[in-house]
Amino acid sequence: MGSLNDIILKGDVRRRVIDDAVRLVDDEVRSKGGLTGLALKAGYATFKAVKPGIMPVAVDKLLDEFSAAMDPFYQDWLAAGAKGSIGKVMLPRRAEVAEALLAITDERARGFESGIVKKTYKKLRPTALRHTEEAVPGVCRLIDRYIA
Repeated sequence: MGSLNDIILKGDVRRRVIDDAVRLVDDEVRSKGGLTGLALKAGYATFKAVKPGIMPVAVDKLLDEFSAAMDPFYQDWLAAGAKGSIGKVMLPRRAEVAEALLAITDERARGFESGIVKKTYKKLRPTALRHTEEAVPGVCRLIDRYIA
């Protein structure tokens, strides 16, 4: 069946994946409560305010790396028979999934030119693993849409 990249990075599918991923991030941020949620919402708003329309551009720039990071989980799903949701493989390994995604954003954050974006990322990074793990079910649903 090939790689996850073969499925989600081509043409119009890529644009739909980007749109779905932006909605996923927006929904995840919106769902956060408490003081941590307030900080996350403020940081996200700051990130988006630095350059309006940044999220689709940022997702597009990260999508190839994110897809490559998710491909081993996809390959494990294929090896397990490709039945049902990819969540069967990813949910029990949500910390591993989160670390794979955060390794990419951590590397990118080192190269941020904007001081405010870099500072905001550094401030929010300590809670990022938990928030990313909480987003794994949404990531699974997103991938499921395209591998079904």
